[in-house]
Amino acid sequence: MLLVSFVLRRHSVRLHSVSHAEIPKRILRLMSSNRVVQVKALYRAGKALMWICIAALACGQAFAAAPTAASAMHTDPLNLDPLVRDAYQHLYQLDYDGAISRFETVLKSHPQDPMAFDYLQMVVIMRELYHQDLLDTTYYAHDSFLTSKRSVLVPSETRERIEYLTEHAIALSDRQIQSRPDDANAYFAKGYARGMHAAFITLVDHSFVAAARQGLASRNDSEQVLRLDPEYVDAKMAIGIQQFAVASLPRILRIMVGIAGLNGSRERGLALLRESAAHGTVTAVESQTILSLFLRHDARYDEALMVQRELAEQFPHDYLFRLEVANLTKDEGKGPEAIAVYKQVLADAHKPGYFIDPRLQMAWFGLADTERGQNEIAAAAEHYLQAARQPKCSDWLRRRAELNAGEMLDLLHRRSEAIEQYKQAAAGGGDQSQADAARTYLKTPYHGK
Repeated sequence: MLLVSFVLRRHSVRLHSVSHAEIPKRILRLMSSNRVVQVKALYRAGKALMWICIAALACGQAFAAAPTAASAMHTDPLNLDPLVRDAYQHLYQLDYDGAISRFETVLKSHPQDPMAFDYLQMVVIMRELYHQDLLDTTYYAHDSFLTSKRSVLVPSETRERIEYLTEHAIALSDRQIQSRPDDANAYFAKGYARGMHAAFITLVDHSFVAAARQGLASRNDSEQVLRLDPEYVDAKMAIGIQQFAVASLPRILRIMVGIAGLNGSRERGLALLRESAAHGTVTAVESQTILSLFLRHDARYDEALMVQRELAEQFPHDYLFRLEVANLTKDEGKGPEAIAVYKQVLADAHKPGYFIDPRLQMAWFGLADTERGQNEIAAAAEHYLQAARQPKCSDWLRRRAELNAGEMLDLLHRRSEAIEQYKQAAAGGGDQSQADAARTYLKTPYHGK
């Protein structure tokens, strides 16, 4: 406590007089000074905040699980509507357009229900993130995510629609809360909208401070839901996310946020997520997704794979769930097995109608990365090139694939071909950090692995 007091005095941090919404901004400002923690701790702190928002991203993949008689009493009745459930079925085939058309019909029939806005907000965000290649979890497994200079160009009409749906969901929730302060459904809808928006601005804009602020607000909304209805299991997901994320902060920052009343526990967070996965009405599958993500974060690959394989078996035509099994197998260190899984995903993708709009660049890139780790350099080079050639590949992933292909070609002593790839990677668009590395290798061949 003496150390904490010294740090707080030295940097004029008086958290007892700071609102919860201001805490993330104060902490990140302190972190950016580089006077309190080492660079390694800064990365860990950034990763912890990032995981809050990546986990909230799973809110965009909610699925209305078959409700039990008990759970049906503790959820918004709209979640049980047959058309809502049908829309989620389309979502889990990654048929975003089909889900959107159905949720638009739901909204027209229920214009005063904030959950109707939440459904549509979620799918619009998920579709845009998918089109931007931002649902590939391998990108977030490295600290470079936090410091990359990548810009994501979201069409203005899409961004405006997301903001409109978010604002209306929150405004309608607030209106209902004002007239019925004990309306648990309104608090849940408000927290849901905030959590999804936090994911969007993190992945697209790298707005960590604003996203962390929304994450805290979402947790507060969920805690209020449980105060009103302790059996409202879906609300436990957001609290589980926050519990795990806070526990993942460096010790000095955990102490600092603890002073303001924000505490965390990894195991408590995982327990809450398991409960919402088992008994949630609209958060069952998303809680499983988050469980897998957090277990992966803690290198508990066996457990993460058990969860992810269950999802892939339940939804075999969900390209992302199938791809994540391959990603986790790779991360577990089972390279040959992962290569086989990636190849099976690619083979299924070539079966007519098996997946809807599969973004094969993600599978090709993951396969190439795994082959690189197995020292299969020629195969890795070819498959990085395959990723870059995909017609719907985003600029940032294409540049990333071109850079990696150039590195492999350098190792194969095919310097002229490597230079061509570096030139492509150094061109405008995508991630500027990739372009900077490509310019370096244009001058000096790559010699690493």
